[in-house]
Amino acid sequence: MLRITVVESSETAVTLRVEGRITGPWVEELRTACNVHTFPDDVQLSLELADISFADAAGIALLRELRNRGVGLLCTTPFLAEQLKEQISYLEPRPIADGREA
Repeated sequence: MLRITVVESSETAVTLRVEGRITGPWVEELRTACNVHTFPDDVQLSLELADISFADAAGIALLRELRNRGVGLLCTTPFLAEQLKEQISYLEPRPIADGREA
């Protein structure tokens, strides 16, 4: 289950509190809510994510997409913050046990 609540709204900014799990059909529900609240394009959207208990791969992908579109992600839990870190490319050099790069 996912609950989305408007906690602040003005002509230029909207903040939504998102609670629960960003999984399955709730991913599209969050996408739709974000799209509705960012019309027109000059509205700054922020999401409060302190009460997210879990996000699956599709939920994490959506949050990354929203972040890349300029949506503010506020109060993320340590779990969510770790999941939102960009994946390091396997083509980049990696340190090996003796400190050299692979």
